[in-house]
Amino acid sequence: MSYYKIKSHAKINLALNVIGKKKSLHRIESIVSFLELHDEILIKKINQKNHKIKFIGKFSNKIGSNNTINSLFKNIEKKKLLKNKFQIIIKKKIPAKAGLGGGSMNAANILNFLIRKKFIKVKKNELIKISNSVGSDVLLGIQSNNLILKADGTIKTLKNKKKIFTLIVKPNFGCSTKKIYSGVRKFSKSQFYNASENMFKFNNLKKMKNDLQPIAFRYYPKLNILKKFLDKLSNYEFVRMTGSGSAIIVYFNTGKKCKDAEKKVKKQFRNYWCKTSKTI
Repeated sequence: MSYYKIKSHAKINLALNVIGKKKSLHRIESIVSFLELHDEILIKKINQKNHKIKFIGKFSNKIGSNNTINSLFKNIEKKKLLKNKFQIIIKKKIPAKAGLGGGSMNAANILNFLIRKKFIKVKKNELIKISNSVGSDVLLGIQSNNLILKADGTIKTLKNKKKIFTLIVKPNFGCSTKKIYSGVRKFSKSQFYNASENMFKFNNLKKMKNDLQPIAFRYYPKLNILKKFLDKLSNYEFVRMTGSGSAIIVYFNTGKKCKDAEKKVKKQFRNYWCKTSKTI
């Protein structure tokens, strides 16, 4: 059997509000999009007793056995939903601990593949439970569309044909999501209950924020230094950290402006990962 090929796109939070806390988990609402930047997943059915999972590529060296893919298959098999075993090779092009959802999107796309190819059958409630058991972001990646994560946990998918050009800059360190959320001291009021395509317009996005950004800057002062440099670039729409960091994204309305800015950033921060991409 030959491999199926899957693109696992990077997730970005264009805006994020922390609106409360339920038990040990924080409640958030977010405007989410996906980039052309992606990991490559090869998957095929095998006649073995165990799944074979392998990570390769630039950002694979620090991935241990406690990863989202192993967690996904453990949860699926615990529910006795899957009869087959698979060999999976994931070429990592998305850095970890960047706020780009690399691992969660890998799990989401594999889960989506298993459902689409009818290796497993799950109802919507079961899909939500499996996704949440692996990671809070996994459910967002099932469709990989522009979407609004609303305050009540529901997801509103939207069609937005206009491409947004992005310059992603990740320092040579990552942020601990747990540490960032532990620093939340106050909550924002919910703003995204009336989800619409207008929320993806630059004029509206500029007015929004990421509640986790000032917390990350407090714990990781180098992020603030990076942000101040990016703020001095020209011709951009806005600059904002994605998720819990550490990647900071500069948003542009043309690819040329984005590429021009990339040259300046690479010259100043030679040991930082810097990549241009655009929304899908």
